[in-house]
Formats: sequence, C-alpha cells, structure tokens
Amino acid sequence: MIILRPGARAPIFPPVESATPEGLLAVGGDLSSERLLAAYQHGIFPWYNPEQPILWLSPDPRAVLYPEKLKIARSLRKTLKRGQLRVTFDSCFREVMLACAAPREQFPGGGTWITNAMVEAYMRLHAMGYAHSIETWHEDRLVGGLYGVALGGVFFGESMFARETDASKVALVALVSKLREWGFVLIDCQIPSAHLTSLGAEEISRRTFLTELERALKLSGQPGRWPVQIATQDLTDTGSQP
Repeated sequence: MIILRPGARAPIFPPVESATPEGLLAVGGDLSSERLLAAYQHGIFPWYNPEQPILWLSPDPRAVLYPEKLKIARSLRKTLKRGQLRVTFDSCFREVMLACAAPREQFPGGGTWITNAMVEAYMRLHAMGYAHSIETWHEDRLVGGLYGVALGGVFFGESMFARETDASKVALVALVSKLREWGFVLIDCQIPSAHLTSLGAEEISRRTFLTELERALKLSGQPGRWPVQIATQDLTDTGSQP
C-alpha cells in the first residue's frame, strides 16, 4: 500500500493500475488544492473519515453519466412541469456541502466522508472556480442540491441531498442541461448505485474512463463561477424517459 506524505509534491500518486480490487490506490497525503486537482485529472478521488487517513480511490468499473443519456422518470417530469421549484448555481456552496454531510435515513451517522477538513478543502476549490454547487429551492428554502468539481469537459460529482421529493434530481437535471449547453461530455459518478442507474448512469471500465477523461480534459469547459438561475419549467425537454 502506497502511503503519501502531506506536502509531498512528486510523485503525487502511484499509477492507478496499482489500486486494489476495491479501488484503493493510496493512503495519506493532504487535501491541498494542488493534490485534489491532480487526483481528479488522473481519475482518482478522496474518501475521508474522521480520525483516519485520507483514502484515495480509483475504482474499476467506474460509474459515469453521459449528459445526452440522462433519463427522467414520468414522476420527475411532472415535478419539473409544476414549476414549484427553482434552481441556482454557486449561490451557497458551503450550505450545500453541510447539507450533504448531515445525517439521513440511509446513513443515520451522516455523510461522514464530508468532514470539516473536506468542507474547507472544497471551499478553496470553489473560490478558485473549480468546485460548484447546484441548489434547488422551494420558495426561499434550500430543499436539495449537489456539488462537485469541473475540469475541462468533465463534471466530477461528489454528493447530493434532498429534503423534498425529487429535489436532488431536479438539481441534477438542471446541471445536465447546462453541461450539455457548455459542451461537457462526461459526468463522473464514481461508484455505481441503483439511484444513479435509474437516472441513466452506467458502468465503464477504468481503462475506458481514463481514455475518455484524457480527451475531455482538453475541452475548454466553463471556467470560473457559474451565476445561473433556472426555472424548472425550462427543463422539461431535458433527457429521455426510461
């Protein structure tokens, strides 16, 4: 097992082919912006639990969502048409991260990988224009959202939350709509789940993911802050029905 030293610059990560069958590549290091950006560029992401060293993962297979393959269930499309929700981008990044870290029914202990250190690290990326939040609002209440990192033509999804039915899915639909407009070609969902599969995510090999990642990173993307506001009625033509 490769152990990384905090502050060490080179080599930052070992080859991803040396990861365990579970996808564990290295342990330790730090959450500096330099290291986090290098990780994403090489198909690696952090997993962090309190009082434990940082785990760096590169799983095989990899869950991805191609923006043009988003699936919107009939019930979700009805939610969009009702127009009771609205979506903003980058309006309250910290609040979205904290909401993703809060306890939820399936994880009563909370999203423990989103520690205070993780929040501060991604706040730095947000200030640099790399990390973004998408927020779903019901009137003036934050009811759902997601956050992740954008590099080139790739959005690396990190976590999402919902306080009302479909609220996180609405945020994802809004994100996909803008990513398609901006020429993004790939959303990294990291680890497969039934929830993501229902929205159109699929599994590809790590080798295929790295090949597509290399190409996508060469695209111009959408650098900087994303001052976006979207009415959900404008999203009804996004995606296909399962």
